[in-house]
Parts: sequence; C-alpha cells; structure tokens
Amino acid sequence: AAIGPWHPARVLYTVPRPGQMGYFHRVEYNKLILKIGSDGSEITPKGGFVNYGLVRGDYVLIEGSVPGPVKRLVRLRYPARPPKAGVVQLPEVTYISLESKQG
Repeated sequence: AAIGPWHPARVLYTVPRPGQMGYFHRVEYNKLILKIGSDGSEITPKGGFVNYGLVRGDYVLIEGSVPGPVKRLVRLRYPARPPKAGVVQLPEVTYISLESKQG
C-alpha cells in the first residue's frame, strides 16, 4: 500500500498523513466528554487561551487532545464502535486551573 503518487518515489510533505493538523479528515475514537457548559468564564484562563482567546459561547471539555486547526469546526458524533467494557463510572471534574498560560 502506497501513499502518494508512484513518482517521485518518496512521500511528499503535501500527502495527508494521520496525526497532522489541517483541514483534512482526521479520526480519533471514543474521546471521553468530561463537561458540557454554556458559561465560558468557568474554564477560560486569565488572558484567554493561547492562539484562541476567550471562550464566549457553549463549550465541551474533552479528555486528551483534539487534532485540527485553531478556531475551526471539530465534528463530534456518537461512537461507531462501543467503548470497551469496564468504563462504568464517569470522572468528576473537581478543579480547572484558571491561571494564565502565557507565562
């Protein structure tokens, strides 16, 4: 299985690959949703998020990282494959740091 064209016989940097950031389709399965809210001041650190700013609308707090460019649409949907058995108790968010991330 090859990725990219036959010639040149190497993988160019323009060929989309998993894990890259960009406008292309990337998939990560079974991310855990920790919190859903509408008041952005509950999670926005002092000075706002780096390269984003202040959260003004509804938000979803997700465990782990989310691939994709800043300020662009990230689609969430119900999982195509069910989560592994054993995840019974949902985690409780007890503390969210609001300290500045800018130093």
